[in-house]
Amino acid sequence: MVVKTIYVTRHAFRVSYTLDTTTGEYHTNSPSPTNIPSDPPLAAYGVQQSHELAKALPQLHPPVDYLYSSPFYRCLQTLQPAIETLRPGIKVRADNGIGEWYGVASFNHPSPATPDFLKSLFPFSFDDTYQVSIIPPRCGESIAQLHDRVAIALTHIIASVDAESKTKDTSILICTHAATLIAIGRALTGNMPDDPNVDDFTAPTAGITKFIRKQNPERDAVKPSSHEVAKGIGSVGWRNGKGVAGGWTCVLNGNCDHLKGGAERSWHFSGEETFGDLTASPETVSAESQRLQSLSGQHRKARM
Repeated sequence: MVVKTIYVTRHAFRVSYTLDTTTGEYHTNSPSPTNIPSDPPLAAYGVQQSHELAKALPQLHPPVDYLYSSPFYRCLQTLQPAIETLRPGIKVRADNGIGEWYGVASFNHPSPATPDFLKSLFPFSFDDTYQVSIIPPRCGESIAQLHDRVAIALTHIIASVDAESKTKDTSILICTHAATLIAIGRALTGNMPDDPNVDDFTAPTAGITKFIRKQNPERDAVKPSSHEVAKGIGSVGWRNGKGVAGGWTCVLNGNCDHLKGGAERSWHFSGEETFGDLTASPETVSAESQRLQSLSGQHRKARM
């Protein structure tokens, strides 16, 4: 038996933060439970959205069997009300491979909190035994690298659950960020547009997107050992309609019928995102940033 359904949601409405693009320093006016300024909690409205999402999740068919999340606090917090409405004993597996996208920079972006610290914040729901699929580069990624990183993470996640699904077909729910959600949709379906800025997968806060595995998934089941994860950004050959793990069809795109406020804060790519002086000396710029210093483009809108 294998994974046949993947649900994806974006975290609920969060507290804002800012970035000084010249120094790489993040700031927020609201304390973060993880003490990381770029890792804020949900705003009060976001907490309301998370409870509305939790009421909707038990009504999904097929039901959710596994929970995966970005390791950033706002995503884990979004899932907390759902812990009580889904099956008893369900835990959240946090994977950096489905974490936030940061553009290429001449400085290191913040990392999420460690699994041990997150376990202390979510003692009853956080699975601290889970091994992450891949760690994104601290100095950021291009849009293409983000998509390849997400494809590697999905390959690992699907393969792991395929291996665990002994008696029945299963479903996964992933909670992530706007840019990552869009990349997930493209990696699953194998449809990477020539212009990555197009609106193909919508990413409203606390919306629900659903993917169904294509025919004969048993034939396309992947093994955890079929790809070496956590070795850097590579490729698993998902483009040109192939999709990861046999390919998937999107049957629900950013649905927000369960939210009183409807679809809000949707987002799309607006070109590459770069920060800092990418022409600085080797002493102040990481090797990865130097390799990507030719990238240019508009900064994205804030991912609220």
